[in-house]
Amino acid sequence: MFTRLLTVFLAVILCCVALLFSLSYVHLRENHIQSRMNALKNQARDMAYLASRLPSDHINRIWGTSSATEQYMYWKANRVYQEYNAYIVVVDRSGQQRTYYSESTLQDESILALPSQQDLAYYMDEVMQGKEIIRQTDSTFGPLFTVIVPWTQENPLSSQRTVMGFVMIQTAAQTVHASYRGLVWQVALAAITLFLIAALIVFFFARQITRPLAGMADAAAHMARGDFNTHAPEAGTREIVDLSRAFNQMAAQLSTLEQSRRDFVANVSHELRSPITSIQGFAQGMLDGTVPPEEHEKYLRVVVDETHRLSKLIANLLNLSRMESDETSLAWSDFDLNEMVRRVLISRITQLEEKQLDVDVDFDADSCFVHADSDQIQQVIINLLDNAIKFTPAEGKITLSSKAYGNTVRMRVKDNGIGILPEDQIHIFDRFYKADKAHTVGKGTGLGLSICRRIMEKHGQQIQLISGEGGAEFEITLEKGKAPEMAHRDAGPGED
Repeated sequence: MFTRLLTVFLAVILCCVALLFSLSYVHLRENHIQSRMNALKNQARDMAYLASRLPSDHINRIWGTSSATEQYMYWKANRVYQEYNAYIVVVDRSGQQRTYYSESTLQDESILALPSQQDLAYYMDEVMQGKEIIRQTDSTFGPLFTVIVPWTQENPLSSQRTVMGFVMIQTAAQTVHASYRGLVWQVALAAITLFLIAALIVFFFARQITRPLAGMADAAAHMARGDFNTHAPEAGTREIVDLSRAFNQMAAQLSTLEQSRRDFVANVSHELRSPITSIQGFAQGMLDGTVPPEEHEKYLRVVVDETHRLSKLIANLLNLSRMESDETSLAWSDFDLNEMVRRVLISRITQLEEKQLDVDVDFDADSCFVHADSDQIQQVIINLLDNAIKFTPAEGKITLSSKAYGNTVRMRVKDNGIGILPEDQIHIFDRFYKADKAHTVGKGTGLGLSICRRIMEKHGQQIQLISGEGGAEFEITLEKGKAPEMAHRDAGPGED
């Protein structure tokens, strides 16, 4: 993965650097040529100024004098040749021309590619209009760069300057091209340096990305083998760190879920094994005569109790499965919650009397109507009351209360039993979780509260454990309903 990512990054960088190199080279080349031509134009202007200072009373005097000005022009022409490998031609209005060069210039005949009469006439027409010319032309010796500027002299009669001709500087194109070829190596060196720096940055950046991803992939492989205690390294960019933390949270949740599943399998196996073993043992004892006939009725009652417990366990499992798969729909109705609590208490009177438990009923009003599925809410109340009875010691106390708050009804079930440890409180509603993992047979399988939470979620309400000292207290919320007479009154006249 690291190699592929690095290769892709380097390929992209190489393309970008190559494009940047090409654009930079073209730009620098054009700037260099333009700078070269501007320099030649300045030299031509200097020569035009010098030509304007030559005597002009007779054309022969222009070319025949050996004045200091013309000597300086020869000196300057030699400098232009040495610096730019170019020669200078001064042309007057009659077409006569004089080439300024040094002895070294004369030895290079290829540089003396003088323009034709047609070109001279074109140049003269342009300069007579005061124009300066820069152009590239072809000759028998190859392409040439030509710079032409007019030279003028002041007319003593009109005090105006008159175009007397032009100064032309020509140089071979290859000399101009050769002057910027060194730029290729400079730009190439800069591009290579840029590429190496970018490659080094990409290398460390790719390592920073791929190393935690590789650790995450290794952790995922361990998780695939069932090891949920593995953790991914939280390193790299902010996004990678966030991903690693989310991965570790998922691993922790899966570890908790896996442990709950194992506990559930162990608990359910134990709960199933116990009644099945009892049923099988007593039935086998009655068949083989180990249990005398006069004891059959007694042990048959035990067998029936064990089958009831087994049926309840299976019913809870099926109920939870239906809740989780959303197969059940709510049968909404308005009913008296307080009356339902009273009926549930009457159904558990035997268990309450066996443990001599004191029950305190604290209702805000005699009737409290709620809007919900009565069967499912009854199951929630039964589960909460059964838990309170189960974990409240003999001669303990259980309190049931209900109170309306606006459009919400709150009902609580409180006991003064052994309570719930703080470390168990956050998991108390988890599926298959048992706070007391050392419960003996008949103490439940950790499904009751999970079923209660799912029922309340389907109602859009909540169930929660109320923090306090001594015992456990659970609260459920329900939507306030309408009493039958209120519902009939709201229907209006003429409606049933």
